[in-house]
Amino acid sequence: MNTDTPTPRKLRVATVSLAGCFGCHMSFLDIDERLFELIEHVEFDRSPLTDIKTVGPCDIGLVEGGLCNAENVEVLRAFRANCRVLVAVGACAITGGLPALRNHLDVGDMLQAVYGTVPDDPELPLPLNKVHPIHEVVRIDHALPGCPPPADAFWQLLQDLMAGHEPVLNKGLIRYD
Repeated sequence: MNTDTPTPRKLRVATVSLAGCFGCHMSFLDIDERLFELIEHVEFDRSPLTDIKTVGPCDIGLVEGGLCNAENVEVLRAFRANCRVLVAVGACAITGGLPALRNHLDVGDMLQAVYGTVPDDPELPLPLNKVHPIHEVVRIDHALPGCPPPADAFWQLLQDLMAGHEPVLNKGLIRYD
């Protein structure tokens, strides 16, 4: 008789940074030594930790940043198609954040002022007229507010999701100071 308990399947987690500053990823890494505990329960798909450039089938997708160009929209749609649970992480993903401060400007005028010409290179992604939060393009399942969200909030969110529970967010995540 086999008394060995089968090893539970590790959850697959993917992360991406769209139009933002990468601060949410840095805050995620601030879970410090808890990363070692985390990798006992998850494996990373697309993420700066793996340098995988495309997303495969995943249990959890963490998206930081808003949408400022066509490539952002394409990546986000791939995430939604491949992630069972999609989490909008940080102010930029939830509201457009600081990048959305350009929304009152004309994109052509802005490019002209910055570059002296409107770039015409097929390698450059087509800019959107406005920066959009991700929920305007895809359905999100959860939102983790903050700029950036604190490491402990990431940890609690992942603990709840790994346990199959609805995430409970600390009320102190949203404050006006």
